Amino acid sequence: MADYLPLRALKAFDATARLGSFKKAADELHVTTGAVSQQVKTLEDILGVKLFHRLHHSLELIDAAKAGFGKIESGFDLLNDAMQSIRDCDTQAALKVWVAPSFASKFLLPKLKHFSNLYPNTDLSVFASDIMIGSGEAAGMIPAKSFHKKDIDIGIFYGRSEFKDYRADKLFGVDIVPLCSPTLICDSGHPLQNVEDMMFHSLIHDDTANEGRPDWNGWLRLAGVHHINADHGIRFNQVSLALDAAVDGQGIVLGIKQLAEQELKNGQLVIPFGPEVTLDYAYYIVSLKDTQNEPSIRAFREWLLELTAG
Repeated sequence: MADYLPLRALKAFDATARLGSFKKAADELHVTTGAVSQQVKTLEDILGVKLFHRLHHSLELIDAAKAGFGKIESGFDLLNDAMQSIRDCDTQAALKVWVAPSFASKFLLPKLKHFSNLYPNTDLSVFASDIMIGSGEAAGMIPAKSFHKKDIDIGIFYGRSEFKDYRADKLFGVDIVPLCSPTLICDSGHPLQNVEDMMFHSLIHDDTANEGRPDWNGWLRLAGVHHINADHGIRFNQVSLALDAAVDGQGIVLGIKQLAEQELKNGQLVIPFGPEVTLDYAYYIVSLKDTQNEPSIRAFREWLLELTAG
């Protein structure tokens, strides 16, 4: 037995035991009923044990066969898994992901090694650009042909509109907060202790073209501050540059907290005070409906959703 496994006979027994019928087993295996019956008899001869009580209209496993059936069934599952693993190892998948540059550098890039470790056979291309979305254009209005034209498999968009022609899964909502270097808290001339102290420090502005970007005017109104000119300060057209300027101690930036998680974690930035404001916007992972279940696309989507679930 160690040198020979009667796989065809075992397969016939597995199907017959599951379905309770030679005929049903034959239909599943695309052979004749007689062939299944003969294979089961062959296995019985090898084992020296009758495997079924042959009743008038059905088959019933004997107790000894019941004891081994579950292991045989599991064995075939393991064989199928092993074959799939071989196929997967021999197949190199390619996946192209579109993201805004700041989302790529501040949120996605630090996490990509984890994805590559989980899916070493996926060649990932990150296409970081603002060009795919025109100034003021809602992400949900991007036509499907834009994905095809640029060979994009998945896009990560910031917005709140419906995504026509796409499958869209919400990654996370966004909260905006003031952010600054901890050196400003201890500034020898004008330490940043409360909202009133902002008048002694530069405001850093995120002037990206996206609808729904953080805005100092709105935040200051919510904070009840009216004597600070919200239009003055340093302006950047990339979120990442605005955050980097804040890390460098050049002022206070009103930023999306989720995009500053690395800087907050390592102490390069702090939240000096509130309020923290939740916007009616979110990041979505988006794919075309007709390709949403391709293995590499599904794997990336599920990985990113699990990563942001907490």
